[in-house]
Amino acid sequence: MRAVIQRVKSASVHVDGSEISSIGAGLLIFLGIKADDSDADAQYIIKKSIEMRIFEDDAQKMNLSVADVGGELLVVSQFTLYGDCRKGRRPSFVRAGSPKEAEVKYNAFEKAIAARYDKVKFGKFQAMMDVQLVNDGPVTLLIDSERVI
Repeated sequence: MRAVIQRVKSASVHVDGSEISSIGAGLLIFLGIKADDSDADAQYIIKKSIEMRIFEDDAQKMNLSVADVGGELLVVSQFTLYGDCRKGRRPSFVRAGSPKEAEVKYNAFEKAIAARYDKVKFGKFQAMMDVQLVNDGPVTLLIDSERVI
């Protein structure tokens, strides 16, 4: 499982011209799921997302987590995080989970993160989404559960 995490001042998701989710200050989490991802992968991404200290304290040092500052989370599925661009001109998505498998894992991720953190909103799985954000910093980080599990 892979996540691109962006610290934001605000973010929103629109589908078919209508806003379906929006947050104020917090984290925008783009989530990529591959076929063999497990619950352990999801728990790793959730723990890192909530506990990672990437917000400034009074001394302007990154010492606070999203939970410490009371920020919000916006989770958006993004299978293209598993696009392999090493060969040719078109990315290969063979490592990305099939839509059917990924949807089950994404729904489980939604439930697990919502059980752990109450200020979380979501995009719409497999929809064409317009994501708007005001990046804060900018601070953008990549978390990959495969590199640690």
